[in-house]
Amino acid sequence: MPLSQGLVQLYTGNGKGKTTAAMGLAFRGAGAGLKAVIVQFMKGQHYSELDAVRASSLPITIEQYGSPEFCRPEANDIDIHRDLAAKGLTRAKEVVNTDDCDILVLDEICTALLFHLITLDDIIDLIKKKPRTMELVLTGRGAPESLYQYCDLITEMKEIKHYYTQGIQARVGIEY
Repeated sequence: MPLSQGLVQLYTGNGKGKTTAAMGLAFRGAGAGLKAVIVQFMKGQHYSELDAVRASSLPITIEQYGSPEFCRPEANDIDIHRDLAAKGLTRAKEVVNTDDCDILVLDEICTALLFHLITLDDIIDLIKKKPRTMELVLTGRGAPESLYQYCDLITEMKEIKHYYTQGIQARVGIEY
């Protein structure tokens, strides 16, 4: 049964957990029979959530639109990252226009905005065109306050303490 009302959620901030929260929402929704599509911007590396989605029989699809290399705005390959972000944006527009999805997660879309791979108008356009019954989840660091007025829920993940500062590196199944 589709949602009676879809809202716009934003998970931002410098703390850990934005993608994890969005994935949890997608899995929760899928457990209730909702169809989720996750479009990942700026992610082309292997992350364990890819395996979790593939291993489940839940109605969740996950697609990556990013390079295996980390995006550095000052690097010579910025056009590659911009092109991949444009493809992710095109895919997000397709999903919004098909009305074949209950939960659309645009993972790291705010980071893509922060890195000037897409524009704020691109995000606002998606929000305005989403079907009334679609839940739209935006994640990523650096969401501008000018985006807040278009969101129904905003959660800022704030880093208070992180084990990275003690030299503990990213761990499989926890950070990726």
